[in-house]
Amino acid sequence: MIKKIKYLWIYFIISVSLLHAQEIKIDPAFWWSGMMETELQLMVHGDDIATYKPEISSENIKIKEVVRLDSPNYQLIYLDISNSKPEQFNIVFRGPENSYTVKYEFKERNPERYDIESFNSSDVLYLIMPDRFANGDPSNDQIEMRMPYKVDRNDPNSRHGGDLKGISDHLDYLNELGVTAIWLNPVLENDMKGGSYHGYATTDYYKVDPRFGTNEEYKNLIEKAHSKDMKVVMDMIFNHCGSDHPWVYDVPSYDWFNNFEEYVQTSHMKEMYFDPYASEYDKNKMVDGWFVPTMPDLNQKNRHVAKYLIQNSIWWIEYAGVDGIRQDTYPYADYDMMVDWVDAVEKEYPSYNIVGEAWLNNIIGTSFWQRNSPINPKNTKLKSVMDFKFMGLSHTAFFEETGEWGGGLHGIYDHMTYDFMYPDIYNVLRFLDNHDTDRLLKEYPTDLSGWKQAVTFLLTIPGTPQIYYGTELLMHGNKSKSDGYIRLDVPGGWPDDKVNHFTREGRDDIQNEAFDFLSKLLHWRRNNDLIANGSMKHYVLQNGVYVYERYIGNRNVLIFMNGGKNEVEINLDRYAESIKGRNEWTDFLSGDIISLGEKMKLSPKEILILE
Repeated sequence: MIKKIKYLWIYFIISVSLLHAQEIKIDPAFWWSGMMETELQLMVHGDDIATYKPEISSENIKIKEVVRLDSPNYQLIYLDISNSKPEQFNIVFRGPENSYTVKYEFKERNPERYDIESFNSSDVLYLIMPDRFANGDPSNDQIEMRMPYKVDRNDPNSRHGGDLKGISDHLDYLNELGVTAIWLNPVLENDMKGGSYHGYATTDYYKVDPRFGTNEEYKNLIEKAHSKDMKVVMDMIFNHCGSDHPWVYDVPSYDWFNNFEEYVQTSHMKEMYFDPYASEYDKNKMVDGWFVPTMPDLNQKNRHVAKYLIQNSIWWIEYAGVDGIRQDTYPYADYDMMVDWVDAVEKEYPSYNIVGEAWLNNIIGTSFWQRNSPINPKNTKLKSVMDFKFMGLSHTAFFEETGEWGGGLHGIYDHMTYDFMYPDIYNVLRFLDNHDTDRLLKEYPTDLSGWKQAVTFLLTIPGTPQIYYGTELLMHGNKSKSDGYIRLDVPGGWPDDKVNHFTREGRDDIQNEAFDFLSKLLHWRRNNDLIANGSMKHYVLQNGVYVYERYIGNRNVLIFMNGGKNEVEINLDRYAESIKGRNEWTDFLSGDIISLGEKMKLSPKEILILE
């Protein structure tokens, strides 16, 4: 009997220990030896964990600092990993009444990660909203989450069931189209009331949303994309998390969030960074105010928050092999912390590219955010920025009549004259639309002339082009009702769809014309150093015709665009410095031989790409 009681008591102690161990969450769950940064932060979360003292069993790793926060359920352990090596070891938490052990692992670093070839001007990024592209695994559509949600494809603002497998299943389609990189809207867990289908309200920074798939599936998708010579860009958000993040229900410290006790809305006035008359009140409101009530504003001035976010981005690069980062709401986060973040990423991955969403409709304001901007006395270190001004112009300029002195392509010409503001024009992301803007096409077209000029211009000017999913299928819409109407499903991506736009047979004639046109341009641009890295020269419009040249040394391409709805004739003498006395050229689009004499006639809205 005594022996039986003894064994029951031992069983009880083991059970309690296991129960505690199951409740302990450590971010990150593992790390790597051989990293350049020698300090690692472990965020430990568990009931009353602050009352426990941690000990490390490894001889190669030392505890530098243990931080207790305002909540007793958090503990931050800072490790010195300068002498780390691949190994498993124990973290023992000793408490006043009991202790328990958590295993931790340092993996061997993949040597290929250090030399990741990030996205650049030779690439074309294809932006995908995972919930809306394709549903490869219907079994993960309606699964148990902490927060209630519904899947309803009839509601543009509900979850629809798209997932990582749906994207993986259609990589051959993207290869056929000719894109070289895919940028996915955020894939991390958004366990929010209602579902947060768009992904911009993170509730776990180390976990892919299970309705999209698993961490392993995300990693496998990237590996499969790499096998098809495509890169993957990860969308990250440092400015805020979701209002149903566990941090909101159990706040680690009083200064973990900005304005947590009393809601303050951001002004969205990003111009205050360079406004010579800006007040401190307005500066603070812009940076520390909340984006929306469901997105609590993280305080990156808190060194622990900053370290957590920086490590998280490096963890995903090292774990999954992500080829680049698009950082959401870039100016809304703490300026100094973002500089430190870029430095930290490039310390581990020297050739890495990050594009920041600094949504300003003024070219000067956008250029302020790019690395080495002469108008910014405090270097952002940010390699790539987004040309929102061009996006806005494109929605009208390529579709309206180009007059002799204004309208149409005159606005595009004028926009390009300000490219001198950018320290590095090749790392400016150019795009016609994205998940936050009206579609380039507001309604289904019967004429592709304006659309063709828009995509041709996008793919032949300096910079890094980005295409929004469905552009090749003539997807259209605007935000007048809600954002859901510019984020529609791709027909054929769901098992019960009656038509399949991923196949030639499922598309109508005008869609196939658009797909073929865009695909031809994309394949031509791929590995085309002249277009990716060449210089540009352009000419003041003549009779509504815009002419520009891309060149490297003696190699060049000439592009002619008639912005008018009538046939026009132009004199060619003014382009002599680009024609260079060569009379015979080949139009890439038609394959026709074009003779350049004294004059040239162009049909309405005609495009020529002369090689």
